[in-house]
Amino acid sequence: MPRNVLRGFRYRGSLASRVIALTTFAVGLSVATVALAAFLTVRHQLQSSLDDSLRRRAEVSARFQVTQSTLTDIPPLMEGATETKFGYVFANGQSLLTKGPDNVEIELGAPELAVALRRSDYSCRTIRSGGSEYRVASVHSRVRDDVAVVVAQSLESNQRTLGKLGLVMALIGLAGVAAAAVAGWMVARNGLRPVRTLTEAAEEIARTEQLDPIEVEGNDEIARLARAFNSMLTALSASRDRQRQLVADAGHELRTPLTSLRTNLELLTQADRQGGLSAESRTELLDDVRFQIEELTTLIGDLTELAREQPARVLLERVDLAEVTERAVQRVRRRASSLAFDLHVEPWWVTGEGAALERAVTNLLDNAAKWSPPLGTVTVTLAGGRLTVADQGRGIADEDLPHVFDRFYRSPDARPMPGSGLGLSIVRQVAERHGGSVSVGRAPDGGASFAMVVPGSPEQAEPDRDVVTEHSRVTGRTQDTLSGG
Repeated sequence: MPRNVLRGFRYRGSLASRVIALTTFAVGLSVATVALAAFLTVRHQLQSSLDDSLRRRAEVSARFQVTQSTLTDIPPLMEGATETKFGYVFANGQSLLTKGPDNVEIELGAPELAVALRRSDYSCRTIRSGGSEYRVASVHSRVRDDVAVVVAQSLESNQRTLGKLGLVMALIGLAGVAAAAVAGWMVARNGLRPVRTLTEAAEEIARTEQLDPIEVEGNDEIARLARAFNSMLTALSASRDRQRQLVADAGHELRTPLTSLRTNLELLTQADRQGGLSAESRTELLDDVRFQIEELTTLIGDLTELAREQPARVLLERVDLAEVTERAVQRVRRRASSLAFDLHVEPWWVTGEGAALERAVTNLLDNAAKWSPPLGTVTVTLAGGRLTVADQGRGIADEDLPHVFDRFYRSPDARPMPGSGLGLSIVRQVAERHGGSVSVGRAPDGGASFAMVVPGSPEQAEPDRDVVTEHSRVTGRTQDTLSGG
């Protein structure tokens, strides 16, 4: 039988029904084994006792003189067994045997003749005759060399006894099976009550979406399962709260550029209906619309970067973080041409995603450029796998330091400035995805100093092979997503 068929048979039905079935089967098998052993033991004992009795009678009868009249004058010793037959077997093959009370003739054969010929000292066997079975024992006569004395007794009495015993054993077995079924039902009902409670609670949670913890009783495996389920509920509740917060924050951040964009477009439409704007005003309004579109595009890109699940299969490569940093500095320098970038980098090879690392470094540089004063200097240092980006701005207030890497967090000073509050969150996500970390502090000249540490090596060691792996294997950590996972 195929394995899947066996598996389907094994797990068919409820757990309670399987407990009842297994309990009933185990007890029933035990009762049947004990009953069969008892029946076979009693049958063997009855037959052994009968064989010993027949042999003793035959040996006693073997001392009597063998004559024809002996069959009609049976010794009183033989009259004690009402179902006993007595007779002789001669060496020439002739046999004489009384018919007994049931008037049934028994055909004797080779075993008894072998005793008469002294080829065997004793024989005992079962012979079926006239619809009944007889146990026949024969011994050699003590007074005549060519004669075997035969004593036979019907097995009807033993068979009646065994029949009654079998009936009693069957009734006891059925009673045992019934008791086992009841016991299994009680075990399933009482022992599996916590499972039913847990199942009902899970169904209630799935129906109402109320992630309330389940009451835990005891300290057994079910209690451990309930505690694990409560831990899962706690994590799920926190995930849902983070999801709701993220959706609310995203909606709030998206609303601002959309509202400004709609307002500018309405002004442009109304102005066209009333004769139009001047070329300078129209250019200024369109520049504002273009700026809002760019801000909205950046915000959507940041949301996508934070919310998307990474592709199931990610190609890792050896990346020189120093080269990545140089490219990012060149890109940001074009956008902030009034700033000076003091760059000091050392080779640092990382196994990871080059595009993601460049995005993180660019976000750090953009943040420093945004807060630097005109003609200021941004210091970029990469040494020993630690990338530090320091600006000459006003720095970060102490109460804002714990929150700068949170999603959508913007300090009161940052709210009037463009941005979504997601750039630094992306930096932290990329660093953790590569097994690193981020931190923030104060620069020596009073500005902010951001540091990103990524594990790697100063030499370009060849990887064992191109690694294609699950995204979770890259970090060993769980990526934050829109669902709060």
